[in-house]
Amino acid sequence: MKRYRNLEGHSGVVAYDILPEAIAVKFSGGDVYDYTYRATGRARVETMKALAEAGRGLSTFISRYVRDDYERKHEGRH
Repeated sequence: MKRYRNLEGHSGVVAYDILPEAIAVKFSGGDVYDYTYRATGRARVETMKALAEAGRGLSTFISRYVRDDYERKHEGRH
């Protein structure tokens, strides 16, 4: 996974992987969520990819617009 730059300094996102039709996002607690075109919607996934690459706004976007619209959750170590 690529480390999230966190330019705003207070994100819960620590890393991400961009895939052709999805983005996987790792949060500070260790859990990884897969957001896919099918579960989350193409437009929202593409916005998330852009925010991830920019290093700001991803966590806020997820909490405001995506919430539980993920395909899969991989539990990490807490």
